Amino acid sequence: MLIDFFLSLRKAQLPVTIKELLLLIDALDHKLAFASVDDFYLLARVCLVKDEKYFDRFDRAFGGYFHGLQQIEGFMQALLPDEWLRQELKRMFSEEEMAKIESLGGLDKLLETLKKRLEQQQGRHAGGNKWIGTGGTSPFGHGGYNPEGIRIGGESRHRRAVKVWEKRQFRDLDDGVELGTRNVKVALRKLRKFARSGAAEELDLDDTIDSTARNAGFLDLKMVPERHNAVKVLLFLDVGGSMDPYVRECEQLFSAARSEFKHLEHFYFHNCVYEKVWRSNHRRFSESISTLDLLHTYGRDYRVIFVGDAAMSPYELMVENGSVEHWNQEPGQVWMQRIIDTWDKVIWLNPSEPDYWKYSSSTQMIRQQLQDRMFPLTLAGLDAGIGVLSK
Repeated sequence: MLIDFFLSLRKAQLPVTIKELLLLIDALDHKLAFASVDDFYLLARVCLVKDEKYFDRFDRAFGGYFHGLQQIEGFMQALLPDEWLRQELKRMFSEEEMAKIESLGGLDKLLETLKKRLEQQQGRHAGGNKWIGTGGTSPFGHGGYNPEGIRIGGESRHRRAVKVWEKRQFRDLDDGVELGTRNVKVALRKLRKFARSGAAEELDLDDTIDSTARNAGFLDLKMVPERHNAVKVLLFLDVGGSMDPYVRECEQLFSAARSEFKHLEHFYFHNCVYEKVWRSNHRRFSESISTLDLLHTYGRDYRVIFVGDAAMSPYELMVENGSVEHWNQEPGQVWMQRIIDTWDKVIWLNPSEPDYWKYSSSTQMIRQQLQDRMFPLTLAGLDAGIGVLSK
């Protein structure tokens, strides 16, 4: 079984070797994991995966080989019974039905009402308009519709939740993805600006020939510093939630950027940048980075590229504590403005269709704040965005 598992990991393009497989077998012989799939998962990942960026690839290969065994996600244990949130039907709402559903009138009112519902509710509900459940028009639960609510469990459908009742784990983008086209690299290459720096260790052939000729034929070697890409880039990547459908496009951009820019720093955020960002989605709750520190660390010569669909509740941009998953003391617009004031060259690449932007209030707000420097994540949009950064 372990041989087939090993081969399935190789098929998933994980760089595992026979030496690492033997290490796993030895660990199993010493009973480091016994009669527990969870223990085996963790042990196998420790023995076989040597780089964090392959964790997600390992998870997918592990789940595929063991036929649908759930990945270990590390979510918080909700205070609600799982039975309440079991969805048995997917209900489709007409435009007329959605127009009749009213919101409760703000984030504070939502939280106050949720607290009362938790105190009053005694059992499971589905298809209703008041209690915590599924498939209805209540602001609390999942699988239904409400103009603004708190999603509890399940997956996002209409992307209108203003809070999410769970501790979500996002995966890092894979910088080793194979690009389907070289045009992304070509577009990014237009931003590169070469300058000579460092020690003089590269032969200047033209100057050597000229100096040798002037020196009566005696060889006179002339050296110059190597030419390095002088462009510095800060890449902010939105992950999770409504960005899940665009992972492939973002991985292509990320992979190309890593190969094209020597001075590239990347950070992750969710929906909007607030007081902290992170480098690893596996450790985002324990090893975050202060956004204020970034503002004081990287010089004004950096170019800033945001990648995200900019689709979120307007509360996240305008209101304190408006973030969908944590309590932020300052609105997202405040942090965006600090970034714009710190770095002159800032653009936003949006992977969603430009025709949809006008239907999202938050997208229009960010676009306006950036003075229309939002571009679609297409080759044409990327070309236009890089042109703005190159000026």
